[in-house]
Amino acid sequence: MKTCISAKEELLNNNRSLWNSWTKINAKSSFYDLEGFKINKNSLKNIELKEMGSVEGKTLLHLQCHFGLDTLSWANKGAKVTGVDFSDEAIKLANDLSNQLNIPAKFICSDIFELSKKLDQKFDIVFTSYGVLTWLHNLNIWGKTISHFLKPGGTFYIIEFHPFVNMLNDDWTEFSEPYFYKGNSICSTQNGSYADTNEQFVHLAYEWPHSMSEIVCSLRQAGLVLEHLNEFSYSSFNCFPNLEEYAPDQYVLKGKKDSMPLMFSIKATYMPELIKNSN
Repeated sequence: MKTCISAKEELLNNNRSLWNSWTKINAKSSFYDLEGFKINKNSLKNIELKEMGSVEGKTLLHLQCHFGLDTLSWANKGAKVTGVDFSDEAIKLANDLSNQLNIPAKFICSDIFELSKKLDQKFDIVFTSYGVLTWLHNLNIWGKTISHFLKPGGTFYIIEFHPFVNMLNDDWTEFSEPYFYKGNSICSTQNGSYADTNEQFVHLAYEWPHSMSEIVCSLRQAGLVLEHLNEFSYSSFNCFPNLEEYAPDQYVLKGKKDSMPLMFSIKATYMPELIKNSN
């Protein structure tokens, strides 16, 4: 069992330091393939492109954007984008890429829970993806943040790794963690980066796993009505142990295709009148 401690400000500062270091590592990795991105100008996977649909002419807020590849990809598909991340190194690189590639985008360095102090705008779309939720200590605030920045009738979309995978140990050989948590963080030691495990780098990380019911309820309480909740037996990335490629952008557990959920997506519409009616 990993060590559990209470969520405090120093944990956020620790994680910011981690992601600042990971930005430098990830930018050099084949996982992100920056040189390829500079040519293709797209990092989005087929599943989010299909489920999101056209973003042409729409305003889009990307929460926890890292160094902005997906943000710039949406901009390249016609959206007017704003990307947000708490890592100053990531935002610096995102701005550099925007300028180098001549793709208009606005980037803000901020903890998303503090974003309302730095951004006064409503958006057609709020987007977030892949490996974001475990870095947030409070999903109720997360849901309210999403609705705060959406126009009435606006769309929220998330594509994310399934909470189920947080129960597995690092080797994916057994269940080592409970599904339900009670507000405590999990402390782990990160060796290298998820994008480059061979990098000589060690840092503590603090994460907060969340159940599917917690995710859904936090959105519903914030006035978001689900259009869909989809679960997938594959990962869009080969970033977990014992995976094999089944189809393009689809990695499944070796010998156990369709045996467990690896990702989920939610698309929801913001209806502020539901919040008023529930009070």
